[in-house]
Amino acid sequence: MRISEFISNAINYMMTMNVSDIVDILLVAGLIYLGIGLIRRTNAIRLARGIVFVLLALVASDLLNLRMISSLFQRIVELGLIAIFIIFQPEIRRLLERMGSGKFAYFFGGVSAPATMEAVINQTVLACTSMSESKTGALIVFERTSSLNDAMITGTIVNADVSSELLRNIFFVNSPLHDGAVIIRDGRLAAAGCMLPLSKNASLSSDLGMRHRAGIGVSESSDAVVAIVSEETGSISIAMDGMLKRHLTPDTFGKILRSELMPDDENKPKRRGIAGLIDSAKSLKVKKNDKEESK
Repeated sequence: MRISEFISNAINYMMTMNVSDIVDILLVAGLIYLGIGLIRRTNAIRLARGIVFVLLALVASDLLNLRMISSLFQRIVELGLIAIFIIFQPEIRRLLERMGSGKFAYFFGGVSAPATMEAVINQTVLACTSMSESKTGALIVFERTSSLNDAMITGTIVNADVSSELLRNIFFVNSPLHDGAVIIRDGRLAAAGCMLPLSKNASLSSDLGMRHRAGIGVSESSDAVVAIVSEETGSISIAMDGMLKRHLTPDTFGKILRSELMPDDENKPKRRGIAGLIDSAKSLKVKKNDKEESK
């Protein structure tokens, strides 16, 4: 009986909805989506679980009429809101910068610019090929979902378009930034001269230098893709998930970068935000129909 009443009340409520209510719901859904994406990019899953636990405890204390506990959790929530702004300050700043630069549509259905990433990869391959021939050491990190803010603050913020010339100038022997790593974020050269954590894997080959160990180290602690050019041999390598692929040809190097950084690109721009959710739902529906037809 209660279920039927609940369904009846829900239908009656939906009948009273107008256009502004629907827009309101979509905006809230978009904000929730942005929040989930922010948590994923900053490795804050444990923090999110803690926040959910506090909120559930607050609701439970209200239902059980535990006044002191409820008051305590209310204070925790109030302080937690301030703490969230402090913890996510770099990401919030990036979001506001994109809003001011007119790139806010990127979150609500904008294109993730695969053509831009294609150009970034081409420029990286050109630079690494040239540095391989001249035996110039290089360490280039492509950030994916795991945030590399901790590494970026150890270097110099650049925020420039990726070009072969810029990469070669940064890693030129006499350059003040050539000893550190370059971090590429969202298709732009975000920072240079960054210090990376060394791998703690004791089974690594003894002929690997600090540059390779740093590249493997950051790939162990994040999902980044790391391109490495050896200063001793000039060989090109890629580090991913704590594994190192060595002695790559320029063609193989470019193919690996494209497969890892553009996995969903099939001559079709990948969309994010609400439109990305719609595209994903359509894709799942098509796959489901294909399975039913195959049966």
